[in-house]
Amino acid sequence: MTTDAGAPWLIAGLGNPGPEYAGNRHNVGFMVVDLLAERIGGRFKRHGKAQAQVVEGRVGPPGPLNRRVILAKPLSYMNLSGGPVTALRDFYKVPVANVVAVHDELDIDYGALRLKLGGGDNGHNGLKSITKALGSDYHRVRFGIGRPPGRMPVADFVLRDFSSSERKELGYFVDRAADAVECLVIEGLERAQGTYNS
Repeated sequence: MTTDAGAPWLIAGLGNPGPEYAGNRHNVGFMVVDLLAERIGGRFKRHGKAQAQVVEGRVGPPGPLNRRVILAKPLSYMNLSGGPVTALRDFYKVPVANVVAVHDELDIDYGALRLKLGGGDNGHNGLKSITKALGSDYHRVRFGIGRPPGRMPVADFVLRDFSSSERKELGYFVDRAADAVECLVIEGLERAQGTYNS
């Protein structure tokens, strides 16, 4: 599956809308696209045709490596992310291989990153919803949040804010994840994996 260098990229940060969820582990995808929007000087606005907030802009140096990106935060709640992502994909005519989901990942240590194209959803309901709508041939930037301590249920763990000790490094890790997204879009998956897969 090759990407279309001239086509736009859709970068969907996954999370739940509303201030009560803002600091949750499950919302780290929103945190990453918020930082990307800040970098390109954009502000999220409600999209007219999709249940999402979007920012349009460009990343990369002037010339052939410059890429048009649409940053998105679905407003449907995590489990229904596929609807808004599909609506944006159709509206902006984005090839599936140019769709990137940025999301939390339980099976990876806190702060570690894994970038991949395709594959399963590892029980992540946001990915399940997107895969059901689009198929599996989209990119994922997986941000490790680690496993819950003791016998804490997974649902409680992902819907809690990062701990005070985790928050000390959270800014650094979100920054690194945003760098990884930019590298993926500009230089391709192999380069991004070589640099950022921890």
